Amino acid sequence: MRAIHRKLWRDLWHMRGQALAIVLLVACATMTFVGAVSTRRSLQVSRGHYYDRNRLADAWASLRRAPEDVAEEVLRIPGVAEVETRVVAEVQLSVTGFPDPVVGRLVSLPAGGGQPGMNRLHLRSGRLPEPGRAREVVAGEAFVKAHRLRPGDRVGAVIHGRRQDLTIVGVALSPEYVFQARTGAVMPDDKRFGVFWMPRDGLAAAADMDGAFDDITLRLSRGASEPAVIAAVDRVLAPYGGTGAYGRDRHMPTRYLSDEIKQLRGTAIVVPSIFLGVAAFLLNVLVGRVVATQREQVGVLKAFGWGNGAIGLHYAWMVLVMVLAGTALGIAGGVWLGRAMTAQYTIFYRLPVFEHELETWVPAVAAALSVAAGLLGVAGALARAVRLPPAEAMRPAAPASFHATPMERLGIGRLLSPAGRMVVRNLGRRPVRSLLSSLGIAFAVAILVTGMFFGDAMDAFIDVQFRLSDRSDASVAFTAPLPADAALELRRQDGVLRVEPYRAVGVRMSAGPRAAHTALLGLDPGGELRRVADGLEGPAAIPDAGVMLSRRLAQNLSVGVGDRVTVEVLEGRRPVREVTVSALADELLGTSAYTSLPALARLLDEPGSISGAFLAVDPTAEEGLWRRLREMPKVAAIGQAKAELEAFRTMSAEFLLFFASVLVVLASVIAGGVVYNAARITFAERSRELATLRVVGLTRAEVSSVLLGELAVLVALAIPMGWLIGYGLATLTAGSVESDLYRIPVVVSRASYAWSALVVVAAAVAVALLVRRRVDRLDLVSVLKTRE
Repeated sequence: MRAIHRKLWRDLWHMRGQALAIVLLVACATMTFVGAVSTRRSLQVSRGHYYDRNRLADAWASLRRAPEDVAEEVLRIPGVAEVETRVVAEVQLSVTGFPDPVVGRLVSLPAGGGQPGMNRLHLRSGRLPEPGRAREVVAGEAFVKAHRLRPGDRVGAVIHGRRQDLTIVGVALSPEYVFQARTGAVMPDDKRFGVFWMPRDGLAAAADMDGAFDDITLRLSRGASEPAVIAAVDRVLAPYGGTGAYGRDRHMPTRYLSDEIKQLRGTAIVVPSIFLGVAAFLLNVLVGRVVATQREQVGVLKAFGWGNGAIGLHYAWMVLVMVLAGTALGIAGGVWLGRAMTAQYTIFYRLPVFEHELETWVPAVAAALSVAAGLLGVAGALARAVRLPPAEAMRPAAPASFHATPMERLGIGRLLSPAGRMVVRNLGRRPVRSLLSSLGIAFAVAILVTGMFFGDAMDAFIDVQFRLSDRSDASVAFTAPLPADAALELRRQDGVLRVEPYRAVGVRMSAGPRAAHTALLGLDPGGELRRVADGLEGPAAIPDAGVMLSRRLAQNLSVGVGDRVTVEVLEGRRPVREVTVSALADELLGTSAYTSLPALARLLDEPGSISGAFLAVDPTAEEGLWRRLREMPKVAAIGQAKAELEAFRTMSAEFLLFFASVLVVLASVIAGGVVYNAARITFAERSRELATLRVVGLTRAEVSSVLLGELAVLVALAIPMGWLIGYGLATLTAGSVESDLYRIPVVVSRASYAWSALVVVAAAVAVALLVRRRVDRLDLVSVLKTRE
């Protein structure tokens, strides 16, 4: 081994503590990058294979009822390659031993048996229904697992007002339902919602759809214009109650998964960038300090014939050893993180093969980014080492020039103790380094704030959705709009304390060239059970005339209060009206529109009719009420706000707990690494001064206070900076995940700010104790002999 190589390993061993901190920072950056990118790629690959293999449809359309020959007319539309009609029905289910309301979605299978042409099932167990056995069904895996069912078990279903017992013969997944949530629900609730596939002849007979269909799926030709095809399909299906065709971008299960993949891309960029930036800064300070303290060694090496390239390469290898060690550790950690993230996503998304895959280019890119960041960070220090002439290098460095700091000029120094003045002077001596050290710690605080922000945002989300907006105990949806008297029938039920009817209608809103499909909801203007939340500000007043749009919908249409929009109703006589935008509401879910029940009745030009009602229920009478509602032939679905809240809390808590724990560990690494490096470098630079103070009579505690006082100032400055940066990162994060499906409120609680500061302070205290031990063990004789 050459002498310069031995020097490299000795230097690394000498500064092993600082090197370890940098290795851990690089490892955290690599781990988050590899974990996020590999999980994203795993999702993309698993989704692509599943969609292709099981032939996910390109477009869907629902309607009231159409004869089968209409499908031929749809197939003749240019760009349509394949059409499949089916019957889809929302029904009430009853499961033995489970008293709560359960909603099922029945989807027809081909009458002759076998798989459908599109959205083919992936059987997990059992078989498909056999021809002639109309009451056999295949059940969705999520529902079966939630209720611990198996092939051979039965569930009761009320289909078109008639009860039938359905026998489960198979358990399956479908590419059409990778995210299984009831319409209008925020999170999946596998105990109260399930998807079932039933033979076409049995479902059509039960739903009064013989020779007809109410749902259609399409595959498009390569190169076909999706908007043109959808517009043509809408024209064909409009006379049959078509509610508007849509592609994969508006198909909710597919959209949720696509949005998740987009969010992982942001995670793979933002978090690793922070860690690599901090690591590059620490490498710059560390290598700069090593070069400064090894001036004479550099001079000797050059005097013995080592060239500038060899000297530069020596210090570059010092950086590369730390960076590559961190990269290797980070890749191993990234594989673990990727698998853990993949396991978390299985909570929400139902894919048959959802295995973590690490492609070879991912660790290669991670290593390249880490090496580039490390070398970029030390470029200045390497240049100084290379440019140093041998004669100059073998002389001690010129003493630093000192002058009064701004605080001393203001007279503040007189208010401080001698140790305090030393702290202020040393920080003022290198303000840029002090600021960057504090900024590095601030990023640790910021990451903690960002991690805890998700919990605060979910709490705020719950408050808005389940306490401010939907204050009902239950909601009832009818199979079709009914006269307003139906609300009186609900009010007469034992256990019902209050009834507030609503009317929901699908519409197409347009303003100039912009258009959007949404639901227009007519509410009781004086209602208390269902209100429209205006962000975190409180409920918004339902307009007596015109429409209230969610702010997201208004942005999509580029309209504001006072503008006119065209509303095309997609049911009944399908009237088209020009209405005024009366108000905007900052809703967190969806892109909805609202008006009062009387105003909606005028818009529809029909007497008062209702689609369902929101109920306040006596908790002691719930079980009997659910049973009676299930038996009502006109009730299509029953929702429970309490159950939805429970499902939301359970699933979001598990998901957030995992990511918050990862972020706390990562932030602690940043805080510990920055504070430790700052303390060790300051200790190395000032060991002679500290030893001198000990020799002149200062105690160990007094000497330690000089060194640790600087760390305390850096941490104190970092905490408020970290809070500001953290709030900014939370805002960016919320903006990056914002979509038409949901928005995350930017809310950070005082407790989160306090915890973020406490974790960083705890990490700083742990580092301070280590540094204090080094001060206590300071060898006064050897230090005072050291040439600086």
